[in-house]
Amino acid sequence: MTQTHNPLKQFFRQPAIYVKLPSGGAYWPDGSLEIPANGELPVYPMTAIDEITYRTPDALFNGQAVINVIQSCVPAVKDAWKTPNVDLNTLLVAIRIASYGHEMELTSTCPACQHESDYGIDLRVFLDKIQCPDYKKTIKDGDLEIVFKPVDYAQQTQTGMLQFEQQKLLSVLPDTDLPDNEKMDRLNQAVRKITELTISVISKSIAAINGPGFTVTDSAHIEEFLRNCDRKLYQLLRDHAIKLNQDTQLQSLNAECEECNHKYEQPTNLDLSSFFDSAS
Repeated sequence: MTQTHNPLKQFFRQPAIYVKLPSGGAYWPDGSLEIPANGELPVYPMTAIDEITYRTPDALFNGQAVINVIQSCVPAVKDAWKTPNVDLNTLLVAIRIASYGHEMELTSTCPACQHESDYGIDLRVFLDKIQCPDYKKTIKDGDLEIVFKPVDYAQQTQTGMLQFEQQKLLSVLPDTDLPDNEKMDRLNQAVRKITELTISVISKSIAAINGPGFTVTDSAHIEEFLRNCDRKLYQLLRDHAIKLNQDTQLQSLNAECEECNHKYEQPTNLDLSSFFDSAS
C-alpha cells in the first residue's frame, strides 16, 4: 500500500542557523523574499543534489549554481537572482556554516617569498562583521543629487560574464596571427566595450537622479547621462560605486608568513567552487 504521508519527513534536514540580512530586507523586489517576523532567516544544510550543482562548471559560470543552492538552503529567498550584493556574502557564509561548520581552512601564498601557508578561520567572525554600506549617502553636483543602490545577483553575474569574455579576448589577442593593424583595431574595440560595460555597471548602481522638480529612475536615461556628463563627475560617481561594492565584501585576513615573517592582507575568497570545496 502506498503511503500518502512520508513517515521519514520528520527526519528531513532542519535549519542549522538563523541569520539577519545586512540590508534588513531592503532593496529586494516584492515577492523575492519572505522575512519572518523576527527578521531571522532559517538556513538549512546543503543536500547531496546541492553539492552536485555547485560542482557543475557551466552552472557556476552562469550563476545558476548559486541560485539553486541559495533557494534550496534558504527557503525564505524566493528569487535569488534578485539578491542585492550587500546580502550575497551573508547568505553564502551562512550556508557554508550550516553545511560544514564554522571552521574553514584557507591557503594563502605570501607575496614576498611565494611560500604557501594554511590558516584556520572562524566564519562566524566574518559573518558578524558584514555590514550594509551607507546607501543613504548621496552625491551632489550643482542642482543634481545622485542616489545609489546595490546591484542584484543577476546584474552582477551578467557583468562578470561579459568582463570575462573581454579579458579573455585581450589575453589571447597578442598571440594571434592577425596583422598588427587588425590586432590594434580589435584591441581598441575590446577597450571600448570594457568602458561601455563600466558605464553600464555604474548606471545599475544608481537608484535615482534628483533634479529641480524631477526625479529620474529610468536606467536607460541614467546610462545616457553617464555617457554625456563631464569627466570629473563621472569619475566621482564611478569611485563612489566602486567603494560601495568594496564595502559589501568580506574583510581580508591579516596574515603573517611562517617562512619569512612578512605581514600582508589575504582576501577571503567566496568563489562558490573553492569556498565550498574547502570543506570537502
